[in-house]
Amino acid sequence: MAEKRDYYEVLGVSKGASEEEIKKAYKKKAKKYHPDLNPDDPTSADKFKEINEAAEVLTDADKRGRYDQFGHAGVDNNGMGGGGYGGGGFSDFGGFGDIFENIFGGFGGGGGSQKNRPRRGSDIETTLNVTFEEAAFGVEKEIKITRLEDCTTCSGTGAAAGTSPKTCPQCNGSGQVRMVQNTPFGQVQNVRPCPQCNGEGTIIEQPCSGCGGTGKSRKNRSINVAVPKGMENGASLRITGEGEDGYKNGGRGDLYVHINVKPHPDFIRVGNDTHSQCDITFAQAALGATIEVPTLDGRVAFHIPEGTQNNATFRLKEKGIPHMRGKGRGDHKIKVRILVPVHLTEAQQKELAKFEAGLDNDNYKEVGNRTESSTKDKGFFDKMKDAFKID
Repeated sequence: MAEKRDYYEVLGVSKGASEEEIKKAYKKKAKKYHPDLNPDDPTSADKFKEINEAAEVLTDADKRGRYDQFGHAGVDNNGMGGGGYGGGGFSDFGGFGDIFENIFGGFGGGGGSQKNRPRRGSDIETTLNVTFEEAAFGVEKEIKITRLEDCTTCSGTGAAAGTSPKTCPQCNGSGQVRMVQNTPFGQVQNVRPCPQCNGEGTIIEQPCSGCGGTGKSRKNRSINVAVPKGMENGASLRITGEGEDGYKNGGRGDLYVHINVKPHPDFIRVGNDTHSQCDITFAQAALGATIEVPTLDGRVAFHIPEGTQNNATFRLKEKGIPHMRGKGRGDHKIKVRILVPVHLTEAQQKELAKFEAGLDNDNYKEVGNRTESSTKDKGFFDKMKDAFKID
């Protein structure tokens, strides 16, 4: 068995070629070596099979990656050796029928018109605004959408009452016509959508007055949407079968609901945790105090321990966002900001100066990473600036 050539060499492209460059090279090679265009060249079928195999690997990101790393051994078991390259219709050539269609307009036959087949309806999108709490705990909302549905007057046929679509006489309902085209390579038979029925396979002689013959009309609908707990801003919900009606019983599309969570005035979300900032006075920080803090469950009492430093963070377990899957919740984290008093009266200043004079280094040993020598030597307000990182 002959050794396989390098796929990049087969198509005449560099290893760093883009997908567009590979497809362009493939089209050029396919046109040159297609067996139908080279009936007198017995080698054209093998060459065409080789370039088709190369293109199938190099236009697939996963296969190309394995080929670049392991060579032919990385892709030999991907089903490229058996019935994929016979010599029958173009459906045999690894799914490249769309490329052949672009190059030659289709050869000799194949399936019916796409318009004449059942087609799934289009998907539709909408945005749903929810509050922070609704996203956290889940909520059911009614939304309004507009979508294309089968016309109720004609049941989607497009024909007036008492009539029905007729089989197209030119294509006999196939939606396609065969044409012979003269090319520099000889005569080529190709398939085109039927011009009389526009590829539908049927002709509507008397259009429905309700939809003008399209078989579809635009309707306003109300849909109930269940937003699950723990939903994040920007996430989407897919509601199967609530999109637009399909064609020829092709089924409905889907509805995609994009969730927009309104900001909360008191806290933000990080993962499944909620975060808030709490302001306390210098006396509360030094002496300790019980304060009220906002959480998803309302305001709760929380004790600030004595000696609390600026920017200290405390955790309230299981007070955050419920997990979307499974049980449990995130935590609520409180960051403390200590307010330094301003506009002191002369009497207050004297009291603070007296308070400072009564402090020694032991009172600041646990404040950050400061040493005894770097603390007491400074004045009270300088020490406050250092301790609370105030500029």
